[in-house]
Amino acid sequence: MALPVRVWTNARLATLDPRRSGLGIVEDAALVVRDGRIAYAGPAADLPSALLTSSDVVDCEGRWITPGLVDCHTHLVHAGNRANEFQMRLAGASYDEIARAGGGIVSSVGKVRAASEDDLVLESLPRLDALLAEGVTTIEIKSGYGLTIDDELKMLRAARRLASLRRVSITTTYLGAHATPADYRGRNRDFIRDVVIPGMKAAQAEGLVDAVDGFCEGIAFSPDEIRLVFDAARALGLPVKLHADQLSNLSGAALAASCGALSADHLEYTDEPGTNAMAKAGTVAVLLPGAFYFLRETRKPPVDLFRKHGVPVALATDNNPGTSPLTSLLLTMNMGATLFGLTVTECLAGVTREAARALGRIGETGTLEVGKSADFCLWDIGEPAELVYRIGFNPLHRRVWKGE
Repeated sequence: MALPVRVWTNARLATLDPRRSGLGIVEDAALVVRDGRIAYAGPAADLPSALLTSSDVVDCEGRWITPGLVDCHTHLVHAGNRANEFQMRLAGASYDEIARAGGGIVSSVGKVRAASEDDLVLESLPRLDALLAEGVTTIEIKSGYGLTIDDELKMLRAARRLASLRRVSITTTYLGAHATPADYRGRNRDFIRDVVIPGMKAAQAEGLVDAVDGFCEGIAFSPDEIRLVFDAARALGLPVKLHADQLSNLSGAALAASCGALSADHLEYTDEPGTNAMAKAGTVAVLLPGAFYFLRETRKPPVDLFRKHGVPVALATDNNPGTSPLTSLLLTMNMGATLFGLTVTECLAGVTREAARALGRIGETGTLEVGKSADFCLWDIGEPAELVYRIGFNPLHRRVWKGE
């Protein structure tokens, strides 16, 4: 039986502790875990010697330790795929054209409605396992492909069940306002009244939802329609986040900020007023380079504006069947650097500290700080830049979640 205290020695830490500069690096370091929490993270020289004789000691052999990775924007629970749309896109069809022709989000709806909860769990597990194999310890999973109350709840139940089958922290997001189904076409407000808000209330009553999201775009919902959803969410005490400014500028970032959103996501068309609003509200910019790459977009999110105004930047896979069938946060970091010009520090912070902030979980995970959950990764690397630099190579040595 393992001792209640475990000491990880002979390590190099990238703590991401904001009180330290850059990656918060500590050379010749030690990490102490007590009852699943970090009890110490710092220089080995400052570690009480008694701990080394009274605890379970693990020699890290000079390996790097980072916080566990956090994937803060996914649609991981879904059924089937949309490879046919990929072929259409290769032939020249745009995202908007595919959506208006009956493809896009709505095309996944029938598959999800036909699937049982068990089907969704079984189909989603391999995607989850791929992320865990690269060091993910916390993941967000959205609904949004059911578009009926029962089917949205089914997706959220499946997401909750995944957390009982794997050692991972899962936060669930209700995305009823993802698209309008065919029977409500042209009647967005009726859909919000009849399905989205009642479904949100049912999800909360069943304990299935941690946050509420929406898709603010010309092919989805207008800012005024999203505000109806967010007003209902906040009345229930649920935090909000928003798919914003992906294909056009509807001032979605500013809308998210005005509602105190945890994050605004995509943001390719966000302008300076929207950026400034996010900075003042503390709303995290979640960038999704997988979708940018997969859709062959050319308009990049305004990274320089985010830096100028001090907006926190996170990265996520946006795993979904239509626009980002990506199950690698390591590749996501490389894309963030090569496509969007993020630095190594920004990329690593973007999948740890800032991703945790985007989920409202910065007090629990995302950095190696005393009191936080002992979620961390050991890597066979010579320097942290390798985690961003390599493509198609996984140097994970060990993944630790809640100290185990």
